[in-house]
Amino acid sequence: MSTSTDEFLDLLRDRRSEIHAALTAEQFARYQDGVRALRAAGDDVRAVREALRAVRTALRALPPGTELSGRLGQVRGAGPAGAAVLPDAGRLDGLIRLLESADWPALEPAAAEIARGVRERLLTAPARGADRLPAGAAGDPAGAGLIRLTDRAGHDRYPDFQFDPDTGEPLPVVQRINRLLLSDQDPWGAADWWLGGNEWLDDVPAALLGQVPDEVLTLAARELMEEGAW
Repeated sequence: MSTSTDEFLDLLRDRRSEIHAALTAEQFARYQDGVRALRAAGDDVRAVREALRAVRTALRALPPGTELSGRLGQVRGAGPAGAAVLPDAGRLDGLIRLLESADWPALEPAAAEIARGVRERLLTAPARGADRLPAGAAGDPAGAGLIRLTDRAGHDRYPDFQFDPDTGEPLPVVQRINRLLLSDQDPWGAADWWLGGNEWLDDVPAALLGQVPDEVLTLAARELMEEGAW
């Protein structure tokens, strides 16, 4: 079942503490920008849809697999005119005021704990340090389409599935999908897509590298981004 835009806004308002707790300052600022773009879109259905896409993209950094992340991916427009996608101005203005307020309610420790748990799980995956990057990627790993995760000690880790086991070079399909998943903005979300169970593929995407056509993996990632489903 899809969620209307107004229900989506209500969810963002009601769970703002959980969202705030789970996002970094940069991620939260990107989320705020998306909400402001939603207000600026007015009654332009196409602009509203683009703004909603920006909001959902920013919120991909939330812990996956939770009730909140699932519902956040269920917004759909309805009808040929897309009238159902247009948000209620009062709801939207109220949400913006809350997001800009300095008076936040107490953050929910459980949400932050879930986020930490996801990151710790991802950091257990086989990975290499910057010293093992090929020369072509070492200067600008993000530009090379590589996921970089940073552990609690501040060490950069590059999950091994991204590299050809024989040559050590980045796999082109991984680079392509990482860019599609905006891994430079949300490396944890991209890593979780690769290393977590995927219903569309019925397996862990990283385990399917070399086992299924590259186009199948790319299509699965594209479906995720186009539909906004985590």
